[in-house]
Amino acid sequence: MGGRALTAAATFCVALAASACTGIAPSGPEESIKTDVYVTAYTWFDNTPPGSTMISHPVLHEAAGGAGTYADPVTIAVGHSRATGQDVLDIPAGTRIYLPHVRRYFIVEDTCGDGPEPEEGPCHTGAEKYGKATQWIDIWIDGRDESRSFVRRCARKATGISTAIFNPKDHYPVAPGQGVIHDGKCDASYGNSVPGQ
Repeated sequence: MGGRALTAAATFCVALAASACTGIAPSGPEESIKTDVYVTAYTWFDNTPPGSTMISHPVLHEAAGGAGTYADPVTIAVGHSRATGQDVLDIPAGTRIYLPHVRRYFIVEDTCGDGPEPEEGPCHTGAEKYGKATQWIDIWIDGRDESRSFVRRCARKATGISTAIFNPKDHYPVAPGQGVIHDGKCDASYGNSVPGQ
């Protein structure tokens, strides 16, 4: 009886991935750095629908938000296509991205580009028009407690060709405050250098 249990345990371990038997967690996707990502910002005022925090693909949040830490990343929107009859995101929901210029972590939880053919609109197409960018992402900066003009200026400040770290490790510095707009400030001027490199 003990021999059968041992054989069953050995068979079970062989059937599992080696990492499960060794106690080592499987690694996720590799961290990658892109220096040609076009980053724009969306707000409380211009979300769809305006004056809301609605998001299309909740992962960690039920509504747009987040502090910007690894554990509580800010919502980010990406392009998507319905050309195949399914809603396919350009970057999978749940992907974390670190942006040095705002010193915050983000997570894909929303889409940009409305209407029946979003693949013809912002985020999915057009990045190359902005300094030969290869990808377009749209960061949530909220702004509901600030004036529309302040929020618009902050969105412009956060917009441009930026360095983005996809599937980042959890050790990058995070600026103080809750999100990009916090405590009456627009926190978007740290530069594109990857901290620690």
